Amino acid sequence: MLVSGEKYAMNWVERLRTSMHGLAESLGNLLMEAFHYLALFAIGAITAWAGVMAFLGMLEKGHITVDDILLLFIYLELAAMVGIYFKTNHMPIRFMIYVAITALTRLLISDISHTHKPSWGVVMVSGAILLLALAILVVRYASSRFPAVAGPNPRGKARNREDAESERDDTSD
Repeated sequence: MLVSGEKYAMNWVERLRTSMHGLAESLGNLLMEAFHYLALFAIGAITAWAGVMAFLGMLEKGHITVDDILLLFIYLELAAMVGIYFKTNHMPIRFMIYVAITALTRLLISDISHTHKPSWGVVMVSGAILLLALAILVVRYASSRFPAVAGPNPRGKARNREDAESERDDTSD
């Protein structure tokens, strides 16, 4: 049987352990969130830099092709993904599919404009675009039929109606 001094010491040790655990968890969360922000800023900056350099290259050529415009749309979609993720801590999968569709469309237009001959590659790329479009349809249907349950915001920001709406997969589009 423990005497009151030993009991007090055990409680003190347990409180110290709980306090250290809480401190370690808080520090780990802080470091992870700092890395998260740093990575988002780096990806956003690299995307902006690549978009500006591509645009300057287009101006230097003296003309802009459909390939160039589609490349700018890819940069725009990447920037939108970073912005949405930064604001809501949620990455809509649809944006990645949009980037893939735009990239495949750019490939298709480039291939057709440079080779000027039909091939199975055109059919396969067109089929891939169709499959990705169907994937968007499935994702949108699933997100409207089975909406995500809104939990607490991990970044501690006050949630408002706009944030909650943007976190859903834009089911009203």
